Order: sequence, then C-alpha cells, then structure tokens
Amino acid sequence: MGDVIQFLRWQDIVDILLVSFIIYRTILLIRGTRAVQMLAGIAVLIVIYFGARELELLTLYWLLRTLLSSIFLIIIIVFQGDIRRALTQVGKTPFYKTYDDVLQNTIQVVVASARYLSRRRIGGLIVLERETGLRDYIESGHKVDAKLTTELLVSLFLPSSPLHDGGVIIHNNRIQTAGCLLPLTKNPYINKRYGTRHRAAIGLSEETDAVIVVISEETQEISMVQHGSITTVSDETALLNKLEEIFIPKDYQPHLWKNWFAK
Repeated sequence: MGDVIQFLRWQDIVDILLVSFIIYRTILLIRGTRAVQMLAGIAVLIVIYFGARELELLTLYWLLRTLLSSIFLIIIIVFQGDIRRALTQVGKTPFYKTYDDVLQNTIQVVVASARYLSRRRIGGLIVLERETGLRDYIESGHKVDAKLTTELLVSLFLPSSPLHDGGVIIHNNRIQTAGCLLPLTKNPYINKRYGTRHRAAIGLSEETDAVIVVISEETQEISMVQHGSITTVSDETALLNKLEEIFIPKDYQPHLWKNWFAK
C-alpha cells in the first residue's frame, strides 16, 4: 500500500478527479432521456459480443465485431442531439451572475399569463431563453422586440391572433419573437397524450438549455419543460416556485451590491 502511495503522482490524482467529474456530469446530462436506454442496448451488445467470442459463435461474433468496429461513429450519429447539448453545457460561463427585479418581473408575467390562458382553455408555448442562443429559432418567427407584459403575451396566443400557433421566445424581459417553429422531439417514449406543442417544447429543450412553459387548451394543464423532461405543475404557485428555483438561486440576496455601497 505504501509503495502505491509513493508512486502516485499529483497528476494522477488530478486525472482521476477530472475523469470522475466528466462521468458524473455525463450521467446527470443523460439521466431521464432516451440516451439511457440506448446506452443500455449498446452495453448488451458488448456483453453478447464477448460471449460469442468465448463460445466460438463465429457468425454472431463476426457480425458484432463488424458493428462494434464503427461504434464511435454510431454513437456520434445516434446521440448527436445529446452531444450538442453537452457541448453547450460545457460552454456555459462558470462565473457568478447577478439577478434583479427584471428577472423577477419576467417570471411573474409568465406565471400570470399561463394562469390566464389555462383558465380560458387557450393553448400557449412560452420559451425562456437562457445561455444557449436561440437565434435560429428566433429567425423562424415574426420579430416583436417589445417589453414583456401580461397583456401583450396573452394577446399573442389568442385564437384571433395570426401568431397563436407558434412559440414565443422571451429574453431579457422582452418578447423577441412570436410564431416560432420549434423542433419536434424524436423520442418514441413520449406519452401519446401530448400534442404538437408539448412535443415541440421537449424537442427544443433537448437541443438547448431553454425553459419552456406549455399551456394545454384541451386539459388546461400547465407544464414546464427542461432538458427533455416535462413536468405538469398543479397551479400557478407551483410554476412560480419552479421557475424561481431555476432562475434565482436560493442564496441570492437582491440588491446586495446596493447595500454594500451604502455602507
């Protein structure tokens, strides 16, 4: 044991910690997504491959060897969406960010609008942009570039509005665009009861870090979608709490910098 510790360099410790961190973050990233089932399938194929080699099942061994020889290319093709999302996560800034009343106002307007639309059985698809830019999707809609208000946001989803079928993208307390076309998820395990709006929300969340609020006109349900996972909230209070958990850290103290300068 002493010899092992003696030959263990500090570089080895850093190497082990970095690899462990990468594995941990990867597990968090794919947890709850279709990538888990696909990775399990690949693991089964690998086990069968070694079993075929030991049992000398030549045809099966040759077939699996041919398949697994291109396994890295297969993984890149199959998991291209997850890989793209992982790279955007890596590119996020690690530095502390400030939060103010503008962000709180955005959350409150979104919650109030979702409550209004739900009670009147009006469908809605509200996208809250975060660190991953949504320019490609913004360009697919109609530019609004107006200050976010409950009245304006609700009016965009009214059946009489020509933009009510698409998504509305919000960033920096402004409505950037409306009537946006969002990518539909290709996940075959999505519940069949979810319609186009929910599938578009899930599809966008699989490719970006955006948070999407969906209002169902059929069931009046309000759902929140993030990282390919959809959660139905019981009421507007639950939605408010969930959005604050995501956008406003618990240890954040509003206007702390103002108090500091006032000393």
